[in-house]
Amino acid sequence: QVQLVESGGGLVQAGGSLRLSCAASGRTFSIYAMGWFRQAPGKEREFVAAITWNIGNTYYADSVKGRFTISRDNVKNTAYLQMNSLKPEDTAVYYCAATRQRSSWSQITIPVTHDYWGRGTQVTVSS
Repeated sequence: QVQLVESGGGLVQAGGSLRLSCAASGRTFSIYAMGWFRQAPGKEREFVAAITWNIGNTYYADSVKGRFTISRDNVKNTAYLQMNSLKPEDTAVYYCAATRQRSSWSQITIPVTHDYWGRGTQVTVSS
């Protein structure tokens, strides 16, 4: 089992920045990739960014490309999401997820691919 705990959410003005953290514990050696998803009220959960745990390859949704950066610290077993130039439409609950399976990027963007999930952290961007 892997446990994931997000932190770093909050309220920020448009144009501002936040850094989210996702601390992993348990059988972290089994993680193939970690991803960030978000869900706004009344909307489906959507993919934001992902990173392969060992090599560190990254992949982004078009809506955040150039503004968000995903990274990981294998020693601390923590993944990060640096969010810059935030927009009101980025407002959502952000979830960290992890998969044990070797997967393509198209699979990693799908929530059902991920075996483990955190409880989420709220990000609110005011205009």
